[in-house]
Amino acid sequence: MRADAIVFGIAGSLFGLIIGWVLGSQQAARTGPVAAPVAQSAPAQQPQQQAAGPQPIDPTRVSALQDAAAKNPKDTQSRVQLGNIFFDGEQYPQAITWYEQALAINPGDANVSTDLGVAYYYTNQPDKALAQFDRSLAIDPRHIKTLLNVGIVRAFGKQDLAGAGKAWQQVVDLAPNSPEGLAARKGLEGIKSAQGNAR
Repeated sequence: MRADAIVFGIAGSLFGLIIGWVLGSQQAARTGPVAAPVAQSAPAQQPQQQAAGPQPIDPTRVSALQDAAAKNPKDTQSRVQLGNIFFDGEQYPQAITWYEQALAINPGDANVSTDLGVAYYYTNQPDKALAQFDRSLAIDPRHIKTLLNVGIVRAFGKQDLAGAGKAWQQVVDLAPNSPEGLAARKGLEGIKSAQGNAR
């Protein structure tokens, strides 16, 4: 999904500044900005490919997938596709509905579980997002995109830099040269830099 591009863009040159702002806002007891988590359902895009806004939703395709879902109550694929369409269109409440339905049928899909957590985060539900990420990690404890998202939500949704650092360090340990590993490394560098400047 496009959220890959968003998070890797943020993880670039601005990550240190954002972490610094979060550290400053912790001291001032204010909330931090919303960072963009990584969705699971599509392969990672290059960091420089920043998305230009929501993707248009094709009503014909949505209608066909809704018909398929209605005809087959066990069809997870149409529900996941609908969730992805609404997620990419930045219609997160609708994405949540379809992801929840898909997980009710197949609760063992860590990718869909993580996408659901990201959608919760985008609807200002960081605690629910973290709980969903816990479910994803119960399915696959080494799921690096989930771990990266845990760090993002902890840092930007909860202002918990220690928790963010722990999650990001796991990503670096598991997949140091992956796009997620590089993003996590930037986050860790930003935390260290911001903590050094706060002293």
